[in-house]
Amino acid sequence: MARKTKTEEIFSKAKFADDPNLYSVTFRDFDTLRTVSLPKFLDESENFQTIPASRITMIKKGDNVLFTKS
Repeated sequence: MARKTKTEEIFSKAKFADDPNLYSVTFRDFDTLRTVSLPKFLDESENFQTIPASRITMIKKGDNVLFTKS
């Protein structure tokens, strides 16, 4: 069984065990960085079909940074 990545764990917890509206996702959109709520990101990315997880640069819950790409 494959182990979940850090981003997969955060998304799973946010969707099923917490309020997803508390989370914000920052991702690369061509030459700019965009920050949107988690539900909006999942809707825009069509569950990672149009925006791959590799473009995510940061995930925050409120003011706490949960994931950042170096």
